[in-house]
Formats: sequence, C-alpha cells, structure tokens
Amino acid sequence: MIKGRAKKDEKTKNLIKRLSPGDIAVIYHQDLDEVAAVHLVDKKIKAVINGAPSISGKYPNLGPKILLDAGIPIVDNIGEKAFKYIKENDYLEINEDYLWVNDRFFCQVNILDKQQIEKRMMEARENIWEVLRDFIDNTLDYAAKEKEIVVSPVMLPPIKTRMEKRHVLIVIRGRNYLEDLKAIRSYIEEVRPVIIGVDGGGDALMEFGYKPHLVIGDMDSVSDECLKNCDEIIVHAYPDGRCPGMERIKKMGLDAVTFPFAGTSEDVALILAYENKAELIVTVGSHTSMVDFLEKGRKGMASTLLVRMKVGYKVVDAKGVSELYKNRIQPSYIAALLVSAMFPILLVARMSPQIQELYHLLALRIKLLLGF
Repeated sequence: MIKGRAKKDEKTKNLIKRLSPGDIAVIYHQDLDEVAAVHLVDKKIKAVINGAPSISGKYPNLGPKILLDAGIPIVDNIGEKAFKYIKENDYLEINEDYLWVNDRFFCQVNILDKQQIEKRMMEARENIWEVLRDFIDNTLDYAAKEKEIVVSPVMLPPIKTRMEKRHVLIVIRGRNYLEDLKAIRSYIEEVRPVIIGVDGGGDALMEFGYKPHLVIGDMDSVSDECLKNCDEIIVHAYPDGRCPGMERIKKMGLDAVTFPFAGTSEDVALILAYENKAELIVTVGSHTSMVDFLEKGRKGMASTLLVRMKVGYKVVDAKGVSELYKNRIQPSYIAALLVSAMFPILLVARMSPQIQELYHLLALRIKLLLGF
C-alpha cells in the first residue's frame, strides 16, 4: 500500500517546484517526457498519478521507464474527471488496483508495469515512421514561411554583456543537461565563457554555483531567485510583439528587454550569441531531435533547423558528453598513453647528435666503473 499527500498541477514543470519527499504527484501529462521524469525521481516522491496516458503510442517517450526503474509506480490514465476531483493535499492511498481519496474508496486504477511499458514502447516504435513523415512535412512547411530567420538582418535588443571574440555557454533544460554541465566544469572554470541560461537552464547554472550573465526565455520555468541574481534578462516575445512573460518581470520590479522572434527561446539564445560575434557557442541540454520536439508539444522544428543552418559552424553541442566519461580509466589505457608519450622522446634522442654523444659518454663511464 502506498500512502501520501497529493501535490497536483496540470503542468508537471510547475508541480516539481512544490514537491517534497513522500508526496504523490498528480499530473495531467500525456507522453511523460524524460526530463520531467528525472525531476520527479530527484524529488523522491512515492508515486505518480497521471490523468492522461503516460505513453500514448505516438512516439517512444522514455519518462515512464525512468520512473519504473527508480521504483516509482505510475497510476496511469485515470481520466480528466478523476484528475479534477483530486485536490491539493488530499490524503491518497493506492492499494493494489484501487485508489482511495481521504479514506474513501474512489476508483479502480491501472498501475503501469514493465510488460505494459515495453508493449506500448514497441507500438510507438512501429508508429514512428508515420510520425516522422508528418514531422518532416510540418518542418518544411514552416521553414518555407520562416526562411527570413536566415536571410534577414536581426534587430538585436540592447544588452550590456560583451560577447564579441568570447566563448558563450548556453544551458537549456534538456536531456542529461545536469550531467553534461558537470562534465564540462573544467572548461567553464578555465575559459570563463559568457553564460546564458534558457529559462530553467538558469536554475541549473545556479545549482552548480554559476551566476548567469543572461537569462533568456518566456519566463515560465525559471525561479525568482535566478531572475534576481542574473546580470541581465531577455524576455522572448512573439514576432508581433506580444510578450506575456514581461508581466512577471514587471511584478517583480526587475528590468528586462524583449526579443521578438519566431523560434524557440533556445533559438533566441543562439541567434543572440551569433549576431553578437561570439567566437564559439557551446550548448548544453539542447533540443535537436524529433523526440525532443514532440516532448515539448511541437509538430516541427523549422525555426531550429534554420537557426542551426545559420549559426552551425560556430556551435559545439555538449549534449551527451557525460556518457563519454562514465567508464573508469583502465590501467592499460595509462600504459598505452605513457608508451605513446615516450615514442617522440626516443625518436628525438635517436636523431640528436648531442644526446647520442651524451649517451656514449655515459656508457663509457659505466664500463670504466665496472672494469670492462
């Protein structure tokens, strides 16, 4: 039996901020994505109750498997009506296939198990080609409409941070972003790049002890603390100038500039760094695959495709770099490295007359000492 207090929100990213160990997360999140699942695991919750299908079969999303591997049960697809019935801080009990709310029987439920997840993931993989076809069509359609992103000059907002001839690090709240950020810590400390947090990426930087020079985004998933501590704020606005995120900034009494742009906030950060003549742009947690965009509810990636075409030669993507460092260094690798390092030294010694003369002199001394 699982018992705990309900913490509820239709937006999982908002709920994560309020969760405490032992809570039961009540969400309405179709196709639960990997990043949300990792954050739920980090909060050490007891269970997840999802009003929507955690795997719809549309594409192979990894969220449910991550929760299951962490030992967190998922009560799946209880429906919109049942989701609305459960209130914040209700006392919940999950007993086998039954859900109790405030000590009263509520309904029978389905708890996802390994077999169900594997079956739905297999169905999703079989459907992926149809989804991919639609995704490409949408991307190309929007790319034709948004090609001005590449060919037209960009009206940049005025900022104080200088990027010209400097490295710029852009951190996005994407897959493995915390691990990748940890893996490039030495780069950050040695090079000291301009640091940009894209929405929640700003909080990731704060967790590592780095103060963002700029926070860019629509301001829906970055903390008040991060906004108060960063040097500058750029609010991503719609191309027509509408800017819902600026409302929050004004309420907090902070200063910010707007950047109207057709793409994502991640695209805005890339364009800003590129147009300000950054020498190199390093991205962490970037969204570049079809699954990344489907998890964000987008049916295409036209703006990102176009922006990458424009800035691509300056961008180094650190996504997944942490995977390269998971295996410990083997002694054989060290021995091979030493042999490789000695090879040019021996080669130089063989070709240098001075070193050869020293060698012969040393050999003669040894012979005299030994009486040869």
